[in-house]
Amino acid sequence: MKKVTQILCIVFAALFCLCVFTGCGAKRTAATDWEYIQENKTLVIGITDYKPMNYYDENGNLTGFDTEYAQAVCEKLGITPKFIEIDWDNKETELDAFNIDCIWNGMTYTAARDENMDFSNYYIRNAIVAVIRTADAAKYTADTATLVSARIAAEGGSTAEEVIKEDENLKKAQYIPSDNLISSLMEVSAGTADVAVVDSTMAEDLVGKGSYSDLMIIDGLVLSEEVLAIGFRTGSSLIDKINKATDELLADGTLQALAEKYQVNLITE
Repeated sequence: MKKVTQILCIVFAALFCLCVFTGCGAKRTAATDWEYIQENKTLVIGITDYKPMNYYDENGNLTGFDTEYAQAVCEKLGITPKFIEIDWDNKETELDAFNIDCIWNGMTYTAARDENMDFSNYYIRNAIVAVIRTADAAKYTADTATLVSARIAAEGGSTAEEVIKEDENLKKAQYIPSDNLISSLMEVSAGTADVAVVDSTMAEDLVGKGSYSDLMIIDGLVLSEEVLAIGFRTGSSLIDKINKATDELLADGTLQALAEKYQVNLITE
């Protein structure tokens, strides 16, 4: 009897797992991304804390250019945005697992990322720059050869990390991977790193002010120029919907006003 009970338990456990996995598969594969989102009235958006794109204000409310941009698009589409903080290193996994519907977080378009996801139209021009302590202005200059002996922090899995690995001088330096862009700046401010390789969009917003008043961007050193886009699962039916809504927001001036508010370099053509 005990053996029969054990067998029944195994059978029921297997059936439960089968129901869970096939149920989830049917739920997501029975319709396109857009049809699924319409049904649930919610767009699940993967983000990180990245000022001025998505960040929390002094009252703990999520705000930023991408936050307001996403909210404006969702209003046009008749759905509600739901923002979820993700591990940036696992962003593609989060998409493929259907834990999020898109990545809307100042993400740089790259050919490598294009192999694993699809993208919206480009909407922001950005660059990779180097941030140092003001006291080190004479030590670290626009020549990356001056950074060879530096401790360099950058967000793990980011395009900044790729720039470090590809530059003949930067790759010789001691590399310190950080959890996010803010952490990279904090490393430099705290003296645990000498240089932060970060997005210009964030650096221009934070550096030289408040907690980062002792930091500066190395003048004349642009490590990479890039464009930002929203990331989706390959073949997602969401892309055309969001591109169309974006065009409407450009036409009525909404995005231009947000770009001025958050001081980002909007692509309008």
